[in-house]
Amino acid sequence: MLFNSYIFIFLFLPAVLLGFYLIGGRGHHRVAISWLVGCSLFFYGWWNPAYLGLILASILFNYAFGLMVASESTPRRKAVLTVGVSANLGLLGYYKYSNFFVDNLNLALGSSFHLVTVILPLAMSFFSFQQIAYLVDAYRGETREYNFLHYCLFVTFFPQLIAGPIVHHREMLPQFARDVIYRVNHQNLVIGLAIFTIGLFKKVVLADGVAVFANPVFSAAEAGISLSLFEAWGGALAYNMQIYFDFSGYSDMAIGLGRMFGIRLPLNFHSPYKARNMIEFWHRWHMT
Repeated sequence: MLFNSYIFIFLFLPAVLLGFYLIGGRGHHRVAISWLVGCSLFFYGWWNPAYLGLILASILFNYAFGLMVASESTPRRKAVLTVGVSANLGLLGYYKYSNFFVDNLNLALGSSFHLVTVILPLAMSFFSFQQIAYLVDAYRGETREYNFLHYCLFVTFFPQLIAGPIVHHREMLPQFARDVIYRVNHQNLVIGLAIFTIGLFKKVVLADGVAVFANPVFSAAEAGISLSLFEAWGGALAYNMQIYFDFSGYSDMAIGLGRMFGIRLPLNFHSPYKARNMIEFWHRWHMT
């Protein structure tokens, strides 16, 4: 389910907002959080329900390890932390690089090892890195929030789950504990809707609009068709604009959606083409 799809804009989002504020406004804060977690998992499972088990297992594993490394009574806390971080990185590496490793091994050795195509689960990098940071901070004694429902929402909150921003527990968990977010705030709704609309315009009008100039050029190159200098540069620049406005739009939509729920997500995209060097460029693109 994409942020710019009709089913998200006209069905999913209104239903989630209405349910959250109806439940939370009556003082049932834990139920409201549970509703938001359930809706976020539904949103994630829309792409492939088979991977719901993976994100749930990841949440349970990291929450349990976070409790262990935060407890002074846990023997060999550093070893427990190492196991937790290694498990996250190992699983991420398997899904992300196993096919790449086998293909290159076959190329180097002339072998014919075959591995069933492994598809990277949606948003796995985002929720893995968020939880690694949580484990490290739990080991350092910097975590003060051990509410399981709040932790589940920290990992699964649908506005930032798919394309970021990668959020830190210090930015998110304290916000879930504030009573004010469970009451309708018209200012938050209006500001959030405005930011979401700006992002939607960038995605649908600008990014998708320029894609019609980029896609034919890359398709022709892939088919072995010779391109002129102007065609090649035109396609490259169009693609450059496409990914720029696509990511900028998604970043805006995420911030706007979060604000509708009274949650302030961090800025994740800040005019990277104004950068003076490559380091500054990557500090401005996918900032979190």
